[in-house]
Amino acid sequence: MHAVILAGGKGVRLRPYTTALPKPLVPIGDQHPILEIVLRQLARAGFTAVTLAIGHLGQIIRAYVGDGSQWGLRVEYAAEDSPLGTMGPLLPMLGDLPEHFLVLNGDILTDLDYGDVLRTHRDSGAPLTIATHRREVHIDFGVLTTDGGRVVGFAEKPRHDYRVSMGVYGVSRRTLAGYLPGLPLGFDELVLDLLNGRNLPYSYEFDGYWLDIGRPDDYDRANAEFTAYRELLLKGA
Repeated sequence: MHAVILAGGKGVRLRPYTTALPKPLVPIGDQHPILEIVLRQLARAGFTAVTLAIGHLGQIIRAYVGDGSQWGLRVEYAAEDSPLGTMGPLLPMLGDLPEHFLVLNGDILTDLDYGDVLRTHRDSGAPLTIATHRREVHIDFGVLTTDGGRVVGFAEKPRHDYRVSMGVYGVSRRTLAGYLPGLPLGFDELVLDLLNGRNLPYSYEFDGYWLDIGRPDDYDRANAEFTAYRELLLKGA
């Protein structure tokens, strides 16, 4: 099983923590970088090969991870000279990937079974599988529905449930075959193209632990919670 980890972003929203370190190497809890936790989890889930898509401060990631043998993995690298979006980095490497593979962001903390996501994707026949998580949004205001200048509806501090992308995807090579390597391709563009073509993605619904470490508040929460969730996140690793 093969995984591609997207680790090329600048981590602008997480500054100042990412001033000298790439975001995937920011330490969590007892000094485990996020990326190391993800690699340990992939090895535990049965993955043997990983491609790290690197860009900003990529040489530091290379120096830390090496060939991946310390985790029982074979790690290779794909460097991007300019930002290519979420799916764009995959296009130049398609010929070196198996027909079905996992793609994930290098800055997420979760106990999701990565192996099961890939197996489910392979068995579903879908062009793309998106790991999704339930998020509840609270609006702290009275919400009005208006029509032609008149108020026709009202809800006091409503709550809305959504399923959001976790940044983990099962992908098939055939899904990306029509796109041109070297040009940016975002996750949003790919999903909209699939929906417009009635080639519907599959939702892998997961309601366990998940934290997208994109902002300082998220990072602080990850550090505060890591001790409590350490055994869950690193079980058997």
